[in-house]
Amino acid sequence: MATETAPRPVEFDDAGLNVWSDEERFEVTRERIADYAAATNDPIPAHLSGDIASPVFAIVPVFEAMMMPVIDVVPMEIFGRVVHGEQDFHFHRPIRPDDRLVSRARAVGYEGRENGTTITIHIECRAEDGELVNEQYLTAFFRNIDVGKQVGASAPTHKFDPAWAEQEPTAAVAQHVDDDQTFRYAPASGDPVPLHLDEQVAKDAGLPGIIAHGLCTMAMSSWAVLTEVAGSDVRRLKRFAVRFSKMVFPGDDLETRIWRIGPTDGGTGYAFRTTRGADAVLTDGLAVVAD
Repeated sequence: MATETAPRPVEFDDAGLNVWSDEERFEVTRERIADYAAATNDPIPAHLSGDIASPVFAIVPVFEAMMMPVIDVVPMEIFGRVVHGEQDFHFHRPIRPDDRLVSRARAVGYEGRENGTTITIHIECRAEDGELVNEQYLTAFFRNIDVGKQVGASAPTHKFDPAWAEQEPTAAVAQHVDDDQTFRYAPASGDPVPLHLDEQVAKDAGLPGIIAHGLCTMAMSSWAVLTEVAGSDVRRLKRFAVRFSKMVFPGDDLETRIWRIGPTDGGTGYAFRTTRGADAVLTDGLAVVAD
């Protein structure tokens, strides 16, 4: 009688950690900045005119580089289980028209848990002369994969204290995800993933229909924070981080609630959550605004 063999444990390749990817180059245009602002329902005039980029536009120049290091660490056969877990921007200066940007990325660590494994990607975006424009930490989550150990570094923390939610928020901003939002966001961001554009592909993946891009929802929360606590001035935003907790769909009504949590490195800290009714779709939100 044949016996079943135990499934082979998944192993990550530690040799791929802290290895920088090839550089990716991107030339910023006023039109691309304006298109991104319009695709995220951004009301801030300087963004809509293309004079200066909105915060989450920072994902556009690094899009090609940001996931390349994962291939050097993670086995290809589990890529179908990956979701975008967290995103954390650290801004040194805003992106402007005519910037020629150079981006690179590296995997810095991973951690196995019973429900899945996270891997942290550190991304640098610089001007051609070497000036650091922003740094980003992307946390990818592989569902139901436990590598059984922690290796290397994790992303900086930005946990939401439940006690903050018991207080009256500093501000609350209503937002709406348009029926055509994903079709506008995909070309503006350069993210063509079919789950956001093709109903049948989404349903074949077990979803009720197409889903909104998580970074589009993050961008919408960023202009809520900027308009309410930063005078609509992107130059004052020093850090912006979230955890993606639930899917968002075209037609959803959202609300971003913001709480002032006090002085922190670089300015004043604000915690925020974006919700759809009782469901939190963005959690562990943290914004640092220069005074």
